Amino acid sequence: MSKQIYNFSAGPAIMPKEVLKKAQEEMLSLQYLGKNIGMSVMEISHRTEVFTAINESAQNGIRDLLNVPQNYQILFLQGGASLQFSMIPMNFLAQNETADYIVTGAWGEKALVEAKRCGNAKEVYSSIKNGYKTVPQQTEINFSKDAKYVHYTSNETIEGVEFKYDLEGEEIPVVCDASSNILSKKIDVSKYSLIYAGAQKNIGPSGITVVIIRDEFLEKASKKQHSMLDYNKFAENKSLLNTPNTWGIYLVDLVCKWLKNIGGITEIEKINQKKAAVLYNAIDKSREYFTGHADIDARSLMNVTFRLPNAELENKFCNEATDRGFDGLRGHRSVGGIRASIYNAFPIEGVEKLVEFMTKFSKEN
Repeated sequence: MSKQIYNFSAGPAIMPKEVLKKAQEEMLSLQYLGKNIGMSVMEISHRTEVFTAINESAQNGIRDLLNVPQNYQILFLQGGASLQFSMIPMNFLAQNETADYIVTGAWGEKALVEAKRCGNAKEVYSSIKNGYKTVPQQTEINFSKDAKYVHYTSNETIEGVEFKYDLEGEEIPVVCDASSNILSKKIDVSKYSLIYAGAQKNIGPSGITVVIIRDEFLEKASKKQHSMLDYNKFAENKSLLNTPNTWGIYLVDLVCKWLKNIGGITEIEKINQKKAAVLYNAIDKSREYFTGHADIDARSLMNVTFRLPNAELENKFCNEATDRGFDGLRGHRSVGGIRASIYNAFPIEGVEKLVEFMTKFSKEN
């Protein structure tokens, strides 16, 4: 490749180069037990010994990285996190039952809309009045006594706000959409009943959804559910209820191995903190020109959102950035502005070069 592109896209997002190179090497013939099998992973049956090993390795990779206890199932589903907005209440919320929803951005809003189709989904906290710039402190949330679960989004990709703690549900099962910050930092999985995440940010390619679910919570799922919406069916079949995204699961396995090789979650969290600090420091030093969206104590390590003095300058900034090899910096179409997504695989030198461009642009404009 003659030109280096820095991919700031919110998803599908940047993949580790080492993973892409390994996948390229094995594109035509997968290696298994030190031998080429003569077929791509996209061509082999999901019922074979070869793919069974890949599937189990990918599950174990996530289990090891996040220290997932043995009383949790790790599932690979399809439909993205958006399907989970519906699948969760369809399994765990009846018409006459209540679930609590904490809304700190657009994805929390969408999850709430779908849950209301199934039962009494209550918005127990919302930061919409301040433009989704913050997240609540634990003490600010008043749970419903009869809630079947509480749902929240740990990192809102569009607004760039992130919870800095694992939510405590007290006696209520906690369900978390961790799509955009899973594998980026340590979390205490034992505090959650269900964690779900679209893979296309930190785990792998689009087309895979990871669900981590506690056995006790799994037992509460509806027993009258359609098979393809039934968590128990997928658990019983080790995610192979139907033909899965074999290519996607293969890449999840490679990403987990890549993360382990660089030091695991402990090391990647340090790297992510360093990258985010470089970019936020640049914003704070030029507050008369660049304005961060999120409150300082709610700033996301994954999605850095900010504004310029006006929309015309923002458009010029994005156009010139693209010409210089910075891709995907336009904010979500619903809010505008600038968004730099710096997921696990994003290199720190890309952040440093963006800061150089920001400094130059502000002086010239």
